[in-house]
Amino acid sequence: MDSSDLSVLRTCVQWLKAGRRVALATVVQTWGSSPRPPGAWLAIRDDGQVVGSVSGGCVEDDLITRIRDDLLQRALPEIVTYGVTQEEAARFGLPCGGTLRLVVEPRPDISGLEDLLARIEQKRMTIRELNLASGTFNLLDASRGDTFSFTAQTMRSFYGPRWRIILIGAGQLSQYVAQIALATDYEVLVIDPREEFAEGIGIAGVDFRTGMPDDVIIEAGIDNHTAVVALTHDPKLDDMALLEALKSSAFYIGALGSRVNTAKRKERLALFDLAPEEIERLHGPVGLYIGARTPPEMAISILAEVTAAKYAVPFLQKRSLSSDELQVRGERMNTMSTI
Repeated sequence: MDSSDLSVLRTCVQWLKAGRRVALATVVQTWGSSPRPPGAWLAIRDDGQVVGSVSGGCVEDDLITRIRDDLLQRALPEIVTYGVTQEEAARFGLPCGGTLRLVVEPRPDISGLEDLLARIEQKRMTIRELNLASGTFNLLDASRGDTFSFTAQTMRSFYGPRWRIILIGAGQLSQYVAQIALATDYEVLVIDPREEFAEGIGIAGVDFRTGMPDDVIIEAGIDNHTAVVALTHDPKLDDMALLEALKSSAFYIGALGSRVNTAKRKERLALFDLAPEEIERLHGPVGLYIGARTPPEMAISILAEVTAAKYAVPFLQKRSLSSDELQVRGERMNTMSTI
C-alpha cells in the first residue's frame, strides 16, 4: 500500500486506542484527473485533526467540516461525492473538472484495523472487504493480481506489498536503492552470498539472504509484479541471477555496467538456454540517464526506470548519446560499482 496510507492506518489506530472518535474516508471512484487513486485514505479526528489525503488538498477542508459536524455522529458508512457539476468542480479546485466519490466510515472497528496493520507489517497481502450496509468488514488473503473494487454494497481495498524488487548485491548502491524502494512501497529482497556482506544490509524492512542468487530467486519466485536489479558488477553473481530472471515474467530486469560491459554480458548470456528476445529484456546500463554522479543519484535513476516500467511508460529519457557521453557514463558506472 502507499506509504502515506500506511501512516494513516497507524495514526488512526493510535487515535482510536486513545479513546478518540475517528472517521475514515476512502477514495472509491474518480472521473477525470485525480491526484489520489481509489483506495487512498484520509483519517479525521473528532477535533478536526487529519492525516492523509484524498484529493491533494482540493476537498479536504469541506470534508473535514462535514465529517466533524455531521457524519461523525452517524453509525453507518456514507457515500460523499464532489464535483458533480462544473461549478462544484471549480469551487473545490478539482483538476480538469474531475469528480471524486468517497466512502466515509464514522465508526471503523479498531480491532479490525489493528489486525489489518499486523497483517501489513507481516507483509501479508490483504483485502479489506467493507459491507456498506452494516459498516463491518472482513480481512481476506489476497494475491498481487487483486485490485480495488467498489459496488453499491461492498468496497474491497487491497493492502500489502503489491510490488517487489530483488537486488543482487548488498553494496552501497544497493543500500540506497533499497531505501528508496521501501519509501515507494516495494517489498525489498537483497541477495548476496559474499562473506564481506554476511552481516546483511542493515536496513529495517529489507529481507536479506546469503544464498546463491539463482537459487534464492527460484526459491522466492518471480511474477509480473517483481523487478530484478543486479548490482554486484561481478559476472559470477549477476549473470546467475539474470539467467533465472530473464526466463521469468518479471516486469523489469536490469544490471549495472557500461554499454560495453552490457554487450559482453549479453554475449555470455547467449551461451545459455536463453532466447534472443529474453536476452533483449535486459536493461543495461541500468537506470535512466540523468547525469547521476553519486550512489544516491544513481539509485534515483534506477528507481525512476523501474517506475517507468511498472507503469508501462516509454523510456523517452534514454536518448541516443554521443560517444563521449557514453564513455563518461560508462566510467561513472564502473567507478560506482566499486564504491
